Amino acid sequence: MKFTVNREKLLKGLQKVSSIIGSRSMLPILGNVLVTAEDDKLSLCSTDLEIRISTEIECAVIESGSTTMPAKKLLALVSRFIADEVEFTVNENDHIKLDCGTGHFTLLGLAAADFPEASDFKVLKTIKIAESEFKGMLSSISYAVSQDDSRKVLTGILMSTAENMLTLVATDGKRLALQEKMIEDIAGNDGECVVPLKAANEVKRVIDSNEVMEILIGDNYCCFKGTNFVLTTKLIDGKYPNFRQVIPASAKHTVEVPAATLLAKIEMVSQILSETSSFVVLNFEDNNLTIKGSSSEVGEGADSMEIEYTDEPISVSFNPVFLADPLKVVSADNVQFKLNDPFNPVTIEGKEGFLCVIMPVRK
Repeated sequence: MKFTVNREKLLKGLQKVSSIIGSRSMLPILGNVLVTAEDDKLSLCSTDLEIRISTEIECAVIESGSTTMPAKKLLALVSRFIADEVEFTVNENDHIKLDCGTGHFTLLGLAAADFPEASDFKVLKTIKIAESEFKGMLSSISYAVSQDDSRKVLTGILMSTAENMLTLVATDGKRLALQEKMIEDIAGNDGECVVPLKAANEVKRVIDSNEVMEILIGDNYCCFKGTNFVLTTKLIDGKYPNFRQVIPASAKHTVEVPAATLLAKIEMVSQILSETSSFVVLNFEDNNLTIKGSSSEVGEGADSMEIEYTDEPISVSFNPVFLADPLKVVSADNVQFKLNDPFNPVTIEGKEGFLCVIMPVRK
């Protein structure tokens, strides 16, 4: 096996596939990247047995073949090479010789035959959507995924389709984030699946274009096919809770607030908090919103902003992180707060199908 490849293209390809590779694994082959050179294409593939990522780049193939190379060491070398072209020569024992400018190295690989094969699955549904749009949908909700493994289904993102509406949902039981979008190109029956957060984060990371991507969904697997990547993941088994029941059906008070301004004031007031004082208080009254924070260990502080609000005064306490997270990712300049009282869930709505439901803090 012998080929020559542009160093920058190789580096970008390795960066796409290397992040899921852990520092330790029971199977040494999982620390390697599968490298296949044929038809002037270089295919790179990695897996942790739950997620599989592959990408292709152009190369000059002198002798086609496949091998596996230690991913982290290969990435470290390529990132430090100086010359523009890297030449690979692989012998029958999977010893890899790398030549780049004045640098000459040998890596010990493992046979390609030992690399786990891709899992085949029957495609039940296909969704086509612009990569940048799907990345934005994931970014708007992924912070709300549960980190508690006791409810495994909540450690992933619900992906649901019904009548050409694509809905993504994340919740940890204290907050819920939802993003919806009408999709013209959906084939297959309506239904839902739960994508692991790690896989969703990898999809966000490798998307780098606005071309149309395909999402192929089966019973146990889901495949994301983008312009420069293919990512296949196992799905989380289990029934996702009825998220519609969590969203308040009505609100006594609706107030529009500039998202960026409110975020800046929340982050400023949060500096006064300590680990034992982890909430900020929002006071709505007389066309004014006041954000207050206090701590017996640090001190107290407040800031305010003008808003249009003439209803009865209402004061609600929030975890500042839960409050700030949706404001960081919402695409709208203004968000709507929909409130009933200091104790029941509060809805924050942006434009284009985004909303977040947060439980207030009970002091």
